[in-house]
Amino acid sequence: MELSPEQCRAARGLLDWTQERLAVRAGVSRSTVRDFERHRHVLHRGTETLLVRTLQDAGVMLLPPDDHGPGVRIR
Repeated sequence: MELSPEQCRAARGLLDWTQERLAVRAGVSRSTVRDFERHRHVLHRGTETLLVRTLQDAGVMLLPPDDHGPGVRIR
């Protein structure tokens, strides 16, 4: 699953998480989350996996792109 910056922001919104909270739970730096969400850099595959797993474990479903783009849903 390729995580988009928009999905990351939306998932945090559904969970009511700050960038800091996601970063701590995923074991990455806050600047990594911030810069990714601002389209400043692409995530390394391992970092992306950590973020996706953390969001999914918290109850977020990341939906693949369709005609309307990628999405998120809370379980």
